[in-house]
Amino acid sequence: MNNEEGSQVKLVPSDKNRVTFFISGSVTIENSVQVRKEILAKVTSDISVNVVEFDLGGVTVMDSAGIAVLVDVQKYLKEHGFEFHIVSLPSKVSGFLKLVDTHSLLVSKEALRPKKKRNVIEYIGEVTLEGLEECRSVVTFLGEIVVALASLIRHPKRMRWDDFFLFVERAGTDALPIVSLLSLLMGLIMAFQAAVQLRQFGANIFVADLVGISILRELGPLLTAIIIAGRSGASFAAEIGTMKVSEEIDALSTMGFKAVSFLALPRILAATFVGPFLTLVGDFVGVFGGLIVGMISLDLSPTAYLEETYTAITFFDLFSGLIKSVAFAVLIAGVGCLRGFQVERSADSVGKKTTSAVVSGIFLIVFADAIFTIIFHYF
Repeated sequence: MNNEEGSQVKLVPSDKNRVTFFISGSVTIENSVQVRKEILAKVTSDISVNVVEFDLGGVTVMDSAGIAVLVDVQKYLKEHGFEFHIVSLPSKVSGFLKLVDTHSLLVSKEALRPKKKRNVIEYIGEVTLEGLEECRSVVTFLGEIVVALASLIRHPKRMRWDDFFLFVERAGTDALPIVSLLSLLMGLIMAFQAAVQLRQFGANIFVADLVGISILRELGPLLTAIIIAGRSGASFAAEIGTMKVSEEIDALSTMGFKAVSFLALPRILAATFVGPFLTLVGDFVGVFGGLIVGMISLDLSPTAYLEETYTAITFFDLFSGLIKSVAFAVLIAGVGCLRGFQVERSADSVGKKTTSAVVSGIFLIVFADAIFTIIFHYF
């Protein structure tokens, strides 16, 4: 049958159960719907047919609409129990057909149905397996870091010091403004809250004690670590994850570079180096925020406030905060790099792992802080 756009569909019965369609001419968007109707009408008119063959040797032009018709007819025939075969195909049409993901177009209705909900046992099993895989990844990453660090100690010249100083600038110098601002606000808030209660007992001067001890022991290291997690931890995960998506890490491995030594170690060392310095800045600025409140709201002189602060705090208060800051920085940078290496080859995975890096980093900070608090209390 000729249609108005120049294609021809000819049906030739091979035997009583088999028919062959000879399609010639052009099968394009202008006539593809009509071609489909002709084919399906001829197939359904003979109930004895169960094998359908297509001879496309005479097709001169076939665009994406023609390919879609071919796939749609194939899907229809398979769903209704017919065997489908293409016995002849021009090379130019064959090349075009290879570009089409016919497998995804031929997905059965069964596969499109929503998956059955998991029961409790399946959910527990999946969570357990994911947890074991996470433990394996962490242990493997820690081992690679230890090996890389040992190699660095033996061969310091192998360290990428340019990258190290670059990350020191990004994680340290660039973070000074936000660390200073938030520490100042934290000192102001702590002093105001303490002043409300202590004023009732005429103990205004003890605001200096409360602010100084709390900032140096807890709030300074904790606040600085949270800022590092939000800035550097997310940055490390996103940078390494993007490199993995773009196959740059594969290229490094091909050239003989160890990705952990090349990418993770400079970042971890840089964060560990700048963590205590940022904490020191946060401590001093936080105490200064308390001083501002003491001068304005409590009528305390700067000398009296600072002398009371100096009397209240000890070297151990400062030292314990710095020890925490080092541990926090290692955890943040380590989990950020680990999440970056765990990225799969998709932009969506980069976003998920970056979010996971921040959340995991903050969780580890709080968990480690609790452990340090117990240790310092008893020892």
